[in-house]
Amino acid sequence: MTSGVPATTAEQEARLVGRAATGDRAAFATLVQAHQGYLRKLLGRVCRGDQARADDLAQEAFVRAWRALPQFRGEARFRTWLTRLAYSALSAERPALPTVDDIAPAHDAHDDFAPGTDWRIDLDRALAELSEAQRHALLLCYGADLSHAEAAQVLGWPLGTVKTQLLRAKARLRTQLSAWEPTP
Repeated sequence: MTSGVPATTAEQEARLVGRAATGDRAAFATLVQAHQGYLRKLLGRVCRGDQARADDLAQEAFVRAWRALPQFRGEARFRTWLTRLAYSALSAERPALPTVDDIAPAHDAHDDFAPGTDWRIDLDRALAELSEAQRHALLLCYGADLSHAEAAQVLGWPLGTVKTQLLRAKARLRTQLSAWEPTP
């Protein structure tokens, strides 16, 4: 949610979606306000900080959502469905889902004296070592705060695949970042 936009309950959101599906532009505008910050942030990470590209993809996802709202069955949260539309827009732009370079957070060379820079560099390197599937599962479940089932819907994978990829990703990260564990 973006700051300044009141959080909506699932019931309020369902009403807004229903109204927007019948062409209520004000209801759709409220949905856009409620979800644009989340979607732009997620896509900004996927696009390695290229916010202009991320904004274009978010706009495309919202256009797709407006057109497809009458077919939205509510079987998933609106946020999950919107994320799936954003990934579809990304897939239409490129032949495949994001690569390692797209998922790993960008490091700004001018941040050398920023607190936590060493940690961030090591984390970026560790994320780069994950498989593409592991990065996608990690980004959606932890970066986008989707449930395992929601991430499976977005990616079009079986639920077990998402869970397996998350377990493998966490195990690899734990091993690669073990030097950062506090000593007793």
